[in-house]
Amino acid sequence: MKYDMYYEILEQPKSLKNTLKAEKVHMKEIADKFAEFDKIHLVGCGSSLSTCFSARDAMGFLSDKDIDAHTGYEFFYHKNLKKENSGVLLTSQSGETSDTVAALRKAKENGLYTVSITNEEDSTMMHESDDAVLTRCNRETAILGTKTYMTQLMSLYEILFSMEGSDDAKDVLKDLEKIPSITKDLLSKTEDENRVLAEKFKDDKIFYCMGSGPNYGLAYKVAMTMFMEGALKHACPLYSGEFRHGLIERAEKDVPIMFLDADYSGDELTHKSMEFSDKIGVKKILYKMEDYADVNPLLAPFVLVIPIEWFIYYLAHFNGEDPGSTRHIGKVRY
Repeated sequence: MKYDMYYEILEQPKSLKNTLKAEKVHMKEIADKFAEFDKIHLVGCGSSLSTCFSARDAMGFLSDKDIDAHTGYEFFYHKNLKKENSGVLLTSQSGETSDTVAALRKAKENGLYTVSITNEEDSTMMHESDDAVLTRCNRETAILGTKTYMTQLMSLYEILFSMEGSDDAKDVLKDLEKIPSITKDLLSKTEDENRVLAEKFKDDKIFYCMGSGPNYGLAYKVAMTMFMEGALKHACPLYSGEFRHGLIERAEKDVPIMFLDADYSGDELTHKSMEFSDKIGVKKILYKMEDYADVNPLLAPFVLVIPIEWFIYYLAHFNGEDPGSTRHIGKVRY
């Protein structure tokens, strides 16, 4: 039996290509606008927040632009918003996420320029923001987000790195063009090995996931929406540098820890954490950028998420769960 998520995973290359084709010129126009701002806020919830973390931390490697990331209601209640010459990029699959809609309205009340990135053309965020990017994914039903995650992340990178305009930023954008074809290749090459890996870990109850730089955003998504929402496993994300400030006391023999490695400067600590974990018998799950693609390492979240999607899909499957369904999300409103 194949769940809806299976087919949505396979739709990612097409969704990326269609979004780039339809929105690339528009995103460059948005980038020119945002290049004028002194302060940029990135806002999202769940998987969408993870794209904000990754984009912010990727830009931090080569830009001195003042960029911050917020979850929806934290932005809404923030009392120290810079109101002059500021812009807000808001991300939401549905365009109806209540937290993010509240943040959008708060930004507009305070005179901040707003741009929404969403997959639903007839949504509140599309209608109420000053401008919007529409990702071309068709409807996504799996709760944890695959094709909408990829196209949102691509849109943030396209806008922010186009805004930066440096040679380093242009190199990232050049390699970003390769992501649709790399995604297609990885989808076929990584399914079987991650099905086997998932069966090995199907009985584990809790997972930790860690990464440095832009991979922290991916670690956040993997833990918060993929393990917990998709596979119904307890999970916790953390920056690699925080391993020795907590997890080091819970890392024990046979505890599963997923390490994301793109050889960033911060991955020196990823490597040290792995060395310690190997010594005590941790059940290490390693996704290493160099094993999958030869592109700018700042694009690691696009690359590493593909084999991890297969791992999560089959982890749910081997536990008799539909990785796209939910028990409580959608029923609880607050």
